[in-house]
Amino acid sequence: MLYVAGHRPTTVQDHVALVEIDLTGELMIAAAAASEDRLSPDRIDEVLEVDGGDPADRVPPGTGTAGRCPD
Repeated sequence: MLYVAGHRPTTVQDHVALVEIDLTGELMIAAAAASEDRLSPDRIDEVLEVDGGDPADRVPPGTGTAGRCPD
């Protein structure tokens, strides 16, 4: 016999995840509208409405803070 879990209503929202989903959507829209193959770091900062800051402070995607030297 196959067991199928019942549907449980979702009552908790992960607000950080919702913001990340929204920002990812904005990046996808910008990438689809771009004429170049990739968005430049400056264009990504513009789409995400952030100040680019010092490029030396940027952490490569997927490395989290593990790739940074402690201050």
